[in-house]
Amino acid sequence: MPESSIDDYGHVNNIEYLRWMQDVATAHIASEGWTLDRYRQDRAIWVVRRHSIDYLTPAFAGERLDLHTWIEWVKDCQSVRRYLLTKEGQSRALARAETHWVCVDPESGRPRRVPEAFIQAFDLVPGGEAEALRVVGKTPLSAS
Repeated sequence: MPESSIDDYGHVNNIEYLRWMQDVATAHIASEGWTLDRYRQDRAIWVVRRHSIDYLTPAFAGERLDLHTWIEWVKDCQSVRRYLLTKEGQSRALARAETHWVCVDPESGRPRRVPEAFIQAFDLVPGGEAEALRVVGKTPLSAS
């Protein structure tokens, strides 16, 4: 990670975690064909209702990190996406996070039902962290 990500205390600035969450979520949905153009076509965009991040252990300059993400559930006009940050090749969690999303019509700004095609494009992982990592082929984590 670049030096610009490091705060006055010598560890990764908290805002970087949020940026990484946004980047990995965008990459995840784009990998299944859900680009901004696709959302516009389907008249559905996602907006954040709430972010929650538990910072467990600091990350420092020069460390390589893995960020895992998965969609836990989708219901009506809402969804929860979870994240897990670890040091590369390790299983100990540096941070755990979730984002509560709301699907809205881009013209009216009003909540709308999540398109069925979106739901079908992703494997929902309601079983928690260990199940999510099993699905993506990683070793389950021990509790911190």
